[in-house]
Amino acid sequence: MAKAYITVTGVGFRYGNEFMKKGMKVKLIKEPDNKYDNEAIRVDMKGIGTIGYVANSVKTVLGDCMSAGRLYDRIGKKATATVKFAVPGAVICKVSKRDLK
Repeated sequence: MAKAYITVTGVGFRYGNEFMKKGMKVKLIKEPDNKYDNEAIRVDMKGIGTIGYVANSVKTVLGDCMSAGRLYDRIGKKATATVKFAVPGAVICKVSKRDLK
């Protein structure tokens, strides 16, 4: 199965991404009742809570990352991902292979 990378957006509205380091784990949680996006996937970090959302727009998905819409049916209700690097306004993570369908 191919590797799945995602862009985490909205980090600037919460805590920024300066503290995010390669190897940190995040939890991906589907939000089917989200009033803005029925394919929303929230990104949480242990001890902090919500740090952002998986990007779901051509304006926010960076490079070859998957959008939330493309990822939504490939994971269960929850999944984990690992931070690969942070760029201004976003974080790139790799979704755990064991969580991909």
